[in-house]
Amino acid sequence: MLPTFAPFENRNFRYLWGATLVSNLGGLIQAVAAGWVMTTITDSPGMVALVQGATTFPIMLFSLASGALADNFDRRGVMLAAQITMMVTSAALALTVYIGSITPWLLLAFTFLIGCGTALHNPSWQASMGDIVKRDDIPAAVILNSMGFNLMRSIGPAIGGLIVAVAGAAIAFAINAFSYLPLIYFLGRWRPNYPARNLPRENFLSAISVGLRYVSMSPNLLIVLFRAFLFGLSAVAVLALLPIVASDILAAGALTYGGLLGAFGAGAIIGAFANAQIRARLGNETIVRIACLVFALSIGALGVSRNVVLSHLLLLPAGACWVLSLSLFNVTVQLSTPRWVAGRALSIYQTATFGGMAIGSWLWGAVADGQGPSVALIGAAAGLMLCSAVGLLFAVPAFSSLDLDPLNKFKEPALKLDLKARSGPIMVMVDYVVDQDDVPDFLAAMARRRRIRIRDGARQWALLRDLEHPEQWTESYHVPTWVEYVRHNQRRTRADAEVTEILRKLHKGPESPRVHRMIERQTVSPRDDDIPLKHYPEIH
Repeated sequence: MLPTFAPFENRNFRYLWGATLVSNLGGLIQAVAAGWVMTTITDSPGMVALVQGATTFPIMLFSLASGALADNFDRRGVMLAAQITMMVTSAALALTVYIGSITPWLLLAFTFLIGCGTALHNPSWQASMGDIVKRDDIPAAVILNSMGFNLMRSIGPAIGGLIVAVAGAAIAFAINAFSYLPLIYFLGRWRPNYPARNLPRENFLSAISVGLRYVSMSPNLLIVLFRAFLFGLSAVAVLALLPIVASDILAAGALTYGGLLGAFGAGAIIGAFANAQIRARLGNETIVRIACLVFALSIGALGVSRNVVLSHLLLLPAGACWVLSLSLFNVTVQLSTPRWVAGRALSIYQTATFGGMAIGSWLWGAVADGQGPSVALIGAAAGLMLCSAVGLLFAVPAFSSLDLDPLNKFKEPALKLDLKARSGPIMVMVDYVVDQDDVPDFLAAMARRRRIRIRDGARQWALLRDLEHPEQWTESYHVPTWVEYVRHNQRRTRADAEVTEILRKLHKGPESPRVHRMIERQTVSPRDDDIPLKHYPEIH
């Protein structure tokens, strides 16, 4: 079997992928219906563009919270809740349209709620790739997910346009409601083998903070987020404005709109099939840079085209570049993140990407309102060229080859104090003896150690040197509670062990570096601590 299709050997992946295919088809039918209904109940291009924004904005708004849920709760349960929420919302939308009570803002509200379900589902689904397939198969699984979505995009919009034209939007929305049932069924049957938890769940707000801190201390991830934001900001113009392209520029109807979306999806499938071969020949930054430039040329030409056939052809390379860029960003995040924080890292990636899309939907819709859709598409093309040029300063990194599996070498020490899980704050100090000649290497290793410590939850990190015995160094840091100290150590990966080994070799003491674990205790009340120093004449 070709490497791209290796995940299909896994039965759970095969079933869930197939059910997701059906759900995606329903979602695309719904998207076509929503976009077209908006064109029939309002004359504002901005409101039409906001349909895309209402889908992407909640993903930007709630993905981080969803990532915290994905890392701290049963991902399968989170996905089930999301799918049921979207099914109920879609059924309510179908009923509202059927009885003729739909308004522009009500349509945006329903679309927003469906987007909320997507925001809840996506981090758990993407993080579940590591629960379903082997690490080596994660890139192929991401590509297959993208391929499946775009396979449906190539036919779903055309089917959606046909359903809207023949049966009406209410039927299209009802079909979407039923499309969630297969995925709900297979999620209900799936029994993932999650590792046993020996620690309590993280506090929800703390879990969000930990995810943000991890990403902020990971330079490669920050670059990916920045580039994904820029890409989403401009690339979304083609999806946000396509109903206007069909109705105003091409003077066509719902079937043409569906066909244009289908052409975009067909191009995405071509990009998905070619992905492995392209990655084998080109580096990640080269792929992103070329994809942005080709996408820019495609939608710039789309903005001036008045020929229906040419417009369809122009959307083929745009779709291919869309999937090449977004799948590459996604895989880079997945392979650069350990399992304990994968959901949060992916959710922050989604926040950046869909945040760019939400802002872009509003921005290009506003430009289309004031200057026309052609000017908006040409402006988006200029934005994609900027995204390509930014790679000269912030290049997308290569896929991580680091071993991010848990190190699993930490053993909780036997304590002689009766600590509770929430006892704290805890101060940790590690003593080293370092020869003067080794100090530069020691400081370089400690710089890496500092980033790892803070990334994994340490606070107030410091490196101290004894003034009377300069060969003695002490690393110190704080954690809020004892359970957070244990969690901090369990987050260490096999890749992190390299720094630990370097420091052990630089340490010249007769034994291993000594670790002091202490709990802070306040011996002076805050009121007494404010007494001026003059009241203690013996201190000088």
